[in-house]
Amino acid sequence: MKYSELVRLYGQLDSTTKRLEKTYYLSEFLKKTAADDIEPVILLVQGRVFPSYDERELGVANQLVVKAINVASGIASAAIEKEWAKSGDLGKVTESLIKGKKQSTLAAAELTVKKVFDNLRKLTELTGQGSVDRKLQLIAELLSSAKGAEARYIARTILGQLRVGTGAGILRDAIAWAYFPKAVEDVFVKCHSCHKTVPPADSCAECGKELGKEAKAAAAEIEAARGEYNKILDKIQTAYDLTNDFGVVARKAKTEGAAGLEKVEIRIGTPIKVMLALKAETVQEALDTVGRPAQCEYKYDGFRLECHRRGNGVWLYTRRLENVTSQFPDVVEYLREYVKGDNYIIDSEAVGYDPKTQKYVPFQNISQRIKRKYDIDKTAEELPVEVNVFDILSYDGKNLTGEPFRKRRELIEKLVKDAKRKIVVSKAIVTGSEAEIERFFKKAKADGTEGLMLKKLDAPYKPGARVGYMLKFKKVMENLDLAIVAAEWGEGKRAKWLSSYYMACNDNGKLLEIGKVSTGLKEKREEGLSFDEVTELLRPLITEEQGRLVKVKPKIVLEVAYEEIQKSPTYESGYALRFPRVIRSRTEEKGIHDINTLEDVEKLYRQQKKVKG
Repeated sequence: MKYSELVRLYGQLDSTTKRLEKTYYLSEFLKKTAADDIEPVILLVQGRVFPSYDERELGVANQLVVKAINVASGIASAAIEKEWAKSGDLGKVTESLIKGKKQSTLAAAELTVKKVFDNLRKLTELTGQGSVDRKLQLIAELLSSAKGAEARYIARTILGQLRVGTGAGILRDAIAWAYFPKAVEDVFVKCHSCHKTVPPADSCAECGKELGKEAKAAAAEIEAARGEYNKILDKIQTAYDLTNDFGVVARKAKTEGAAGLEKVEIRIGTPIKVMLALKAETVQEALDTVGRPAQCEYKYDGFRLECHRRGNGVWLYTRRLENVTSQFPDVVEYLREYVKGDNYIIDSEAVGYDPKTQKYVPFQNISQRIKRKYDIDKTAEELPVEVNVFDILSYDGKNLTGEPFRKRRELIEKLVKDAKRKIVVSKAIVTGSEAEIERFFKKAKADGTEGLMLKKLDAPYKPGARVGYMLKFKKVMENLDLAIVAAEWGEGKRAKWLSSYYMACNDNGKLLEIGKVSTGLKEKREEGLSFDEVTELLRPLITEEQGRLVKVKPKIVLEVAYEEIQKSPTYESGYALRFPRVIRSRTEEKGIHDINTLEDVEKLYRQQKKVKG
């Protein structure tokens, strides 16, 4: 497949903010994509060359792209940086300068998707002496052959700045639209102008003209005809939940249909997105959701640890799907010694504790273990963790995600031999009594936990989903996990630090600012999360500078507390946080797709109004 065809799709996706139109464009493209090209295409439209669980990154800095533009165009690096400073978009600068390059490229080969994909993957394989020069050659080779917008999107992909708005929901729906036309024909309408079958909207996604009255009327009947379509979506979603790779799912759908999707299995060694919890304001609300009786478990202030074992091989993954096996050799030994069997995937929470007092400590105290690369054994002694096992997804080759929770819990209790402050089954009771749950909540808090989790006894395990099968109950106003999208250099003694941070929530893949926070951080690292530490994290992520203000690639996630959520026209989310303060960094365990959504903010806003009223 020619890369120019994929670039044309990028342009279509960039041209609209409407989810249905994006889904339509992507599905039409997938229909004509050959089976061998599907996996690279699916990754590239996400701005990636590896699945989300694969830790390999291109790791290319802006300056290396500037040098590659220089090599490909013959234009001096200083002139390139000047243009970049004007526009703030290195992708557009690349396109503009490559279009007008001095060196002749008439003999340059036409780029293919495979060539671009292969060159980008090779960037991660180059290490050691001379690797920077070889990376430069690979990038310059692509830019020298690029025509028009191809250069822009190559640069953006390399820098991790593609952002054409293809979230998980759009990818899932596009696969359904492309490969299961019979199931989805009832959720389309026919345009009276171009006679193409398109998604219901005010205007046609194909020709742009307003849809006819009949088509609009048909759209009103669509919701009643979604049965088969929803079944297909569920199959696609389940296959993705088990693989974390839409490329694999799309290829299965194209080549084997629904039967192929049903054959997709859990793979030990490939991380699965963990099931997430909703929040309950009261015990009654939680029980009304999960049913009576329910299992009530301690809610630990640690980090999720998904533990895989096959034979003597053990893999540990965080909620963000990061492989942290080497950072936790102690946990590897606990699994081998205290968990029966050698073929399983279990879900757990690793909680730090003080080796002297044996009491639990907040997550922030042990978060550094996740990123630690050196002195690991020493760190394990200084910052030990206890693994609290609370679910099991696979055992002895059998997928258990469809089994009711009570059966999964019974199996856990048979397999895990409790070893205090090493590995234990999470502390829990089963009850339908609100009074008993309140007493258990007080005990949980006294034992140093955050509160309780309430779980539905007959529920399956839904990877990656935030469903009503389990709820968290903490009795406090919910803090928000938000992403830094911009920052300002401080003044006076804080002039050397980025000390004010513009925070954003997630709205279907688009990050919307909700306020600026500058309190809660420390001036010395030994006192806690510091301005210096956050500045160090943000500096390599800077994409644009405007005086004291810098825009950054969204990657750093902070937990932010606040006094109140207010309506505000100042920020694009429509809300602002009153008296916000940073509580801790959540970057080690949460990615951009895990931060709070605009829907979460709106719900919290409504809840606080009820409390006041």
